Amino acid sequence: MIEYIVRRLALMVPTAFLVTVGVFMLIHLIPGDPATVILAESYTPEAAAAIHKDLGLDRPLPQQYLIYMGKLAHGDLGTSVRNRLPVTQAIGERLPATLELGAAALLWSLLVAIPLGAIAALRRGRALDVIASGLTVAGISIPNFVLGILLILLFGLVLRLLPVGGFVALTDSPPDNLTRLILPAIALGTFGAASNMRFTRSSMVEVLGQDYIRTARAKGAGWWRVVNRHALKNALIPVVTIVGLQIGAILEGALVTETVFSWPGVGKLAVESIFSKDFPVVQGIVLMAALSYMVANLLVDLAYAWLDPRISYS
Repeated sequence: MIEYIVRRLALMVPTAFLVTVGVFMLIHLIPGDPATVILAESYTPEAAAAIHKDLGLDRPLPQQYLIYMGKLAHGDLGTSVRNRLPVTQAIGERLPATLELGAAALLWSLLVAIPLGAIAALRRGRALDVIASGLTVAGISIPNFVLGILLILLFGLVLRLLPVGGFVALTDSPPDNLTRLILPAIALGTFGAASNMRFTRSSMVEVLGQDYIRTARAKGAGWWRVVNRHALKNALIPVVTIVGLQIGAILEGALVTETVFSWPGVGKLAVESIFSKDFPVVQGIVLMAALSYMVANLLVDLAYAWLDPRISYS
């Protein structure tokens, strides 16, 4: 197992390298000039040239990339063009808010999807199964920004039950933090909940028809014991794959959700950096997102071995 983990970690290095190449080239092909954003109305060709020299943008693109990789090898993601902070600091200040929102969205999706998916499989063809299938279609079809706006209109403006945006740190006021977390977590996690519910149901239906389920029932095991001890655990193997991808995609979904709810996380920082042509911050965020996907896939593979002892990486 240790050898497998080391091998997978080693494979992340060339993957991360290809990501840096692609991201660096694509970002520098985007129309626009950071100097125009920095200077705004005081823009002059001379001032723009001075900023280009200060930021290293006057050098050829291959040379810029080599300088970037040299800094990256020492853990330096560069300096933000917008506020002159180190990129690691700019991302680090926003990361806790995104991790909190992502964890809440993932928890919401699992708490809804696994029980409802399992119950829908056990009540296949009945009213609850039809309702669950309808919710699945709706959850997958509605974009998270549309769902976010609908939640704001319903719970914030019509019912006035929850705040519609903003952020309060958990350490400052836990109740206020949690009430502001509910709506963006639901908006971000609903697509994942719908996907997980669909996979849980289909996987449970398949597992319940296996021979070992009938054998356990024939030996006198209770129905709920069979479901909990045998069926559900094996049915979760394909669901784990989807959840792993969702963990990596949390940052992608947070781009829109954090903007809609004014949640000061990494996703909102990415949107702000794109509009302000803050290339170093965008590169750092995309690289972090790629690493999160790779780590999530590794954790999924390790979870397989725990769920199914027949799977071995030795």
